[in-house]
Amino acid sequence: MAQHKALDGKVIVVTGAGRGIGREIALLAAAEGAKVVVNDPGGAADGSGSNATPAEEVVEDIRKRGGTAVANFETVAEAIPASRIVKTAIDSFGRLDGIVNNAGILRDAIFHRMSVDAFEAVIKVHLMGSFYVSHAAARIFREQESGAFVHFTSTSGLIGNFGQANYAAAKLGIVGLSKSIALDSLSEYLKVDASAQGSSSALRTSIAERSSAILNNSYRPRRGLKALKELDCPQITCSKLSPADAPRSPGSNASNSEASTRLNNESRPLNSPGDNALSLSSTEILPFSMVRVWTGSNCAA
Repeated sequence: MAQHKALDGKVIVVTGAGRGIGREIALLAAAEGAKVVVNDPGGAADGSGSNATPAEEVVEDIRKRGGTAVANFETVAEAIPASRIVKTAIDSFGRLDGIVNNAGILRDAIFHRMSVDAFEAVIKVHLMGSFYVSHAAARIFREQESGAFVHFTSTSGLIGNFGQANYAAAKLGIVGLSKSIALDSLSEYLKVDASAQGSSSALRTSIAERSSAILNNSYRPRRGLKALKELDCPQITCSKLSPADAPRSPGSNASNSEASTRLNNESRPLNSPGDNALSLSSTEILPFSMVRVWTGSNCAA
């Protein structure tokens, strides 16, 4: 008897899936039985240029492993191209079950040297891109009364970071977007998750596994407003760094990325009596922390 896979029969869109975390999510989703739209315009880290090869290579890898996938090369930074990503799923597979808004770029600069273009470009890809793709999928999810969004925030947004005013603003905006989508979806049909990571290289596999779990509709979520008020629902989990691993200034010996990967073994959900599971200013969430924010309607019943 064939083993049941978590995403059998599901159709998943993964943006920014040509490299890094997005690639791993796409591969894992396909391995778990999903049909995957691999979206990536193939630009450089700052968003410049385009190249079909990254998305095509991921599709080829999925097919070699027995999975099903199609490539899409649209940008998420504009509404009409972003809507075509969702259309690709419908046209290719006849349905849509989950969106992973992973696409992102970086244009880091100290604030007084940051150009308007650098600020706007990062906001458009991270925050507006998450909105555009989710908005294009929202009515589909509502009509079929099922669906899941996986968004990516960051410790840079939750606590700030050097030279990343644009990125931090976008990533904290995604927290608000995710929570509001959950509140607007007061029925049980929709799950929304915002996951924060400190280092893509260290966390790539675990984030991919988490995304696969959220996309799996085998459990039923609670109603959004109720779930946001319940402390037994782990809206926020926190893995502490030692004080020595705090983010450093640009002139220090240890880089931010190095610091963010040196987690110690202490980790617990903020769901015990007295914890404020809804507040990003909780005393548990210090500059020495990595935080995952779970929005209201993704909690298991």
